Amino acid sequence: MKIIILQNIFKFEKTKSINTSEYQIKTITSTKTYTVRHSVLRTGKPIETCIFDGDNLETTIHLGLFIEYKLVGICSFFKNSNPNISEANQYQLRGMAILKPFQGKGLGNVILKQGENLLKEKKVKTLWCNAREVAINFYKKNNYQVTGNAFNIKNIGIHYTMLKTL
Repeated sequence: MKIIILQNIFKFEKTKSINTSEYQIKTITSTKTYTVRHSVLRTGKPIETCIFDGDNLETTIHLGLFIEYKLVGICSFFKNSNPNISEANQYQLRGMAILKPFQGKGLGNVILKQGENLLKEKKVKTLWCNAREVAINFYKKNNYQVTGNAFNIKNIGIHYTMLKTL
């Protein structure tokens, strides 16, 4: 696949997926996640809304997906317990986002799988998230299950708690 860079905007030729040799996933700092969080998850809101409680805890893991040294996707994993989940050793997935030009190419699956594998190495048993309504099918395809009823996060929208046993 050929990537064309015009005015710092990535454009893809017509392909459905990206070859694994064309990206790199690595741990990043919380501050590096803000630009992607802001662009995808907090559009039109102040950049401060991209700072999450627990971002800088030692137990938190932030992953970045890079193509040609440009950060195009992120996800963060927080050691956080959901009171409706009985498993003691659980993590929460938050702030998962792929820049719009890169969506629909399988990159979300790749970065999510990498995070799940890191958590398995840490003996984490359950991963959960508050999924936006538009992301439900993505998580279902990755073997997450809806638990409980829909709820609204003010100024963001309808969400569902979803979980996966690792």
